[in-house]
Amino acid sequence: MAFHGANFEGKRLQALALGALGALGALGAFLAFAAHRSEAAVSGTGVGAGANWTSHGGGSDESDFSRLEQITTSNAAQMGLAWWLDMPGEASLEATPLAVDGVLYFTGSYGTVYAVDGGTGKLLWKHDPEIWKYPVKMLFGLAANRGVAYADGRLFSAAQDGRLYALDAKTGELIWTVETTTPESMQTITGAPRAFNGKVIIGNAGADLGRRGYVTAYEAATGKQAWRFYVTPGSPEENRGDPAMERAAATWNGEYWKSGTGGAVWDSITFDAELNHIYIGTGNAGPYDPDMRSPGGGDNLYTASIVALDADTGKYIWHYQVNPRDSWDYDTTQQMTLADLVVHGVRRKVLMQAPKNGFFYVLDRRSGKLISAEKLGKVTWADHIDLATGRPVEAKNIRYETGPTIIWPAPAGAHSWQSMSFSPKTGMVYIPYMQLGARFAKGEEQPGGVSFGGLSIKDYSTDPQDGKGALIAWDPAQQKALWKAPLDTLWNGGTLVTAGNVVFQGAADGEFSAYNAVTGLRLWHFDAGMGIVAPPMSYSANGKQQISVLVGYGGSAAIWGELMNAGWKFAGPRRLLTFTLGGKAELPPSPPRDMTVHALDDPSIKLDPADVAAGHAMFLACAVCHGRNLVSTGGPAPDLRESNIALREEGLWSVLHDGALMPQGMPRYDAFTRDQVRQLHAYIRSGAREVLEAQKKAAESSTASK
Repeated sequence: MAFHGANFEGKRLQALALGALGALGALGAFLAFAAHRSEAAVSGTGVGAGANWTSHGGGSDESDFSRLEQITTSNAAQMGLAWWLDMPGEASLEATPLAVDGVLYFTGSYGTVYAVDGGTGKLLWKHDPEIWKYPVKMLFGLAANRGVAYADGRLFSAAQDGRLYALDAKTGELIWTVETTTPESMQTITGAPRAFNGKVIIGNAGADLGRRGYVTAYEAATGKQAWRFYVTPGSPEENRGDPAMERAAATWNGEYWKSGTGGAVWDSITFDAELNHIYIGTGNAGPYDPDMRSPGGGDNLYTASIVALDADTGKYIWHYQVNPRDSWDYDTTQQMTLADLVVHGVRRKVLMQAPKNGFFYVLDRRSGKLISAEKLGKVTWADHIDLATGRPVEAKNIRYETGPTIIWPAPAGAHSWQSMSFSPKTGMVYIPYMQLGARFAKGEEQPGGVSFGGLSIKDYSTDPQDGKGALIAWDPAQQKALWKAPLDTLWNGGTLVTAGNVVFQGAADGEFSAYNAVTGLRLWHFDAGMGIVAPPMSYSANGKQQISVLVGYGGSAAIWGELMNAGWKFAGPRRLLTFTLGGKAELPPSPPRDMTVHALDDPSIKLDPADVAAGHAMFLACAVCHGRNLVSTGGPAPDLRESNIALREEGLWSVLHDGALMPQGMPRYDAFTRDQVRQLHAYIRSGAREVLEAQKKAAESSTASK
């Protein structure tokens, strides 16, 4: 562990004079913005964050807006690196740091909590939850954690295994801990808790496995459970006497409580201090195939929904279902931002969300009534959202009733967990957008696809923008884009917008960039030496505005394999970077992006084709971390074709069966037999040989052409 910055002198990074927009394009964007501002006055409810950044999203409005304005469109080009913190042993970094009185608090890949001096980058303390002591949960988790909550001198964090715990913010000492899931369940936690009104609330993941989702609020001082709300109904006996669950049960068929329901609240929870509401964004229904979980129809409440609860009691207030009878892993767990927005001349208290399904929604947060919804980009599963009913007008056969179907967006979503940001100054929302389609098939295997939840799912592309991302400036009042900055990579970072009218975003290619919030002109960029998926934040230290971002590519990118492979290797650096005006620190050299697979092989190893085929079928359990079809994205786990450990069957056995790398985050699969490990080894070795053979042929072809 090392912190750096004060003793390093280096040349100041200079921003490019021109970005993606030329002068005429910038002028056009400015004129469109001026017209937009004249029609729609806006404000945030919690008005973002100031010198501190004490809660997820910066404030209770979850706007990811900073009121600091020292960094502006005029001087952003003068930014430089202030300091950095190396974080060895970490993998995917998805958290947004909190800043409280000069100290930054954040989590690593496996939930380790860090406390760092915000002025120097010096590590003050860290707390490791030691998730390897909970081996069952490691089998169902992901190397990702999105941060901590803070209130009254305490930090609250959740471990992958389901524990919620409180720490003393000054010392890191454990105050209390509580199990929020049953120890043997398939439910895990990757999301950040939220603190409100003397309570702390957390959800969990597990919808893909059909687990029944819920959120639980605990007393912040003691950890005692205050209330719990289930997203989906249980058995008839469990539902009896609960109006919300009885209403939900009427939208399910069959013995759904046995087949699975889903609806996990694995990420976004927003507290409305003004209305004393808690809003939860609920996950997909599970299993994915609706006929497996609810044969004969039904909307399957409250999956893929936004649900409002009473913050004191957890009682149901209202819901809006974004995707009735979800059949495509279209979570509604994405960030929910609160604002006062003028729509058609009327000031409304609104909730805004860009869920996976590709529409941007504006709801009245008092009643849950839909105000407007429009497509962010390429969306084919529905024509539009009917404002009278609030329901989507769906395309035919989207639930693969009469055969395979192809729709946009893919299950990765048009927008995922990476935060969007809302500026009350510009009235715009800045969204990390993705474009990709998918082919869904039931009862058939698709080569290169993933079979899960009763379906085979394969990514699908038809135009040059498929498989790429963009930063979109979206006008929520008029429901249209004001500008768009294309990105060559698909899986990019969340956004931050400041009162200086600057938008910050990291990308999968490792570039951390600043944009003019009004025109979209790129003002400055910095090579972070590793892909970025985490959202940045801003705070003040030593009288100067700081911008911090965690750098560590991966998360759920691996399951998409080559589509989200940006060329990073698992051994690359993981860091916290902090920037300020006039910063002069320099990062040490690190390996650049490298799309070449440096495969290892031992030609003396004989492979049985039957073993290779069996290993391929088993590899789905490994693909979530090590990459679909063996193509790793560099995080959260290495490419096994390049691994010395995977070169030998005994090496795999020691890791898989014996758990040799559990303290480093690698699960133990002690149920695997010798035959199964041999089959996985054969599949990995076969994949490595395919790469080496292709490289050999390419080299021979290149030599022959000279």
